[in-house]
Amino acid sequence: MPFLPLLLSAAPPPAWLLLPFVAMLLAIALLPFAAPRHWEERHPWWALVLGALSAGYYLFIRRDPVPVLHAAHEYVSFLVMIGSLFVVAGGIHLVVKGEARPWMNLLFLALASVVSNLIGTTGASMLLIRPWIRMNKYRITNYHIVFFIFLVSNVSGCLTPIGDPPLFLGFLKGIPFWWTLQHCWRPWAFGVLALLGIFYVLDVLNFHKAPRPVRERATARETWRFGGLHNLLFLGMILGSVFVKHPAFLREGIMAAAALASWATTRREVHLANDFTMGPVKEVAWLFLGIFATMIPALQYLQVHAASLGLRSEWDFYWATGLLSGVLDNAPTFLAFLATAFGLAGLDLETGMPVFLASHAGKLAAISVSAVFFGAMTYIGNGPNFMVKAIADRAKVETPGFFGYVLRYALPFLLPVLFLVGILFFSSPSLP
Repeated sequence: MPFLPLLLSAAPPPAWLLLPFVAMLLAIALLPFAAPRHWEERHPWWALVLGALSAGYYLFIRRDPVPVLHAAHEYVSFLVMIGSLFVVAGGIHLVVKGEARPWMNLLFLALASVVSNLIGTTGASMLLIRPWIRMNKYRITNYHIVFFIFLVSNVSGCLTPIGDPPLFLGFLKGIPFWWTLQHCWRPWAFGVLALLGIFYVLDVLNFHKAPRPVRERATARETWRFGGLHNLLFLGMILGSVFVKHPAFLREGIMAAAALASWATTRREVHLANDFTMGPVKEVAWLFLGIFATMIPALQYLQVHAASLGLRSEWDFYWATGLLSGVLDNAPTFLAFLATAFGLAGLDLETGMPVFLASHAGKLAAISVSAVFFGAMTYIGNGPNFMVKAIADRAKVETPGFFGYVLRYALPFLLPVLFLVGILFFSSPSLP
């Protein structure tokens, strides 16, 4: 629930104020590959400097602190949510012994696709990627990591605001908690089942090509063992707190308390076994500080100039949101096109949600599904993608490079599924 209403001024922000937002997204997209050492050491400064340009305009030039206070409140809510889930998931350790057969891998990914909606794609990715690598260690290949990213880190998290960062930002804007489950479960089911089917075919072929000792080892009994299961209690606290709206910051306080309790009560060997560090959360915190600050004028500008973008139908919003979500971070892309849809409807993003839900539910579903699904098109589409690749690299698992990921897997396997999702669920023609 908004901390303060974000009222559009009679004069929209100047066009040049979009530059910090564009620079922030391009830095996230390009610098980790073009200048990895610089990015690793300097990404907090990128966030601070670019964010200060946008915030400074409202505080010192326009003398209107309301948009900045509003963005700060949503930033805190977002970060506490992501961080608490990350900490609690890091306290649960899953040990898998044995070599998985294709049907076991299929079952694992199917269950993970449900779990992602309960602990988020970030939490599920961090919790399950290491067991996934261990259970396939004798025949693991690129596609094992890529399809894990497709499903667990992205597509599967489309049913709840907890599932994926874009949907939680929508929840903060007033979208009811169960709205995405009610309106997006059909494209979610189709996308998940289609990707699971493609994966199963590839895995069966890989299994039959494996050396005989590997196939014989796969017939041995699987052993599963869990550590830190008491953290399920803290996970329940976080999930329950999502529904708390008053007083201000009580929800975030409960989440933070659950994370602190998890950290204090989890044995050190569990964290060591999970190779748990707060590094990923620190990086997310800095990056989204810059994103939340720089997107204030971008969202206002899009609301005012929405009509000039030529977007009308669910199909238009599905592909426009998706194409940018694949090459930029999908969370700010979701908000950008949500603001555009509100602008076309003549509604304010902070106050017009009930009216928008009543008359434009199809567009909201298209934007939501597209932002979540297309985040899997590249490593930079969603935060967990990077994390999974980094963990796999440290485990000496071969992973495709940026262009290999796109050309060998995303375009031939993922894009056709996304095209079918658009045709089946969001293919209404453009309106004049």
